[in-house]
Amino acid sequence: MVEDTNSVPNDSEERVPIMQQILDNPFLLLFIGVAMPTVFYIVWGVMEIVTIPIAK
Repeated sequence: MVEDTNSVPNDSEERVPIMQQILDNPFLLLFIGVAMPTVFYIVWGVMEIVTIPIAK
């Protein structure tokens, strides 16, 4: 009898979840940790500038 190798997934063929790939990459975490606050504060600053009333 021949075993079906496709029905039993090997540990090496098992896919790593995307969230684990993100959390395992320190440089990606560093980039996200710098980029997210930067974008947040830029958007916040633009919103503050837009809400300033126009001088007459």
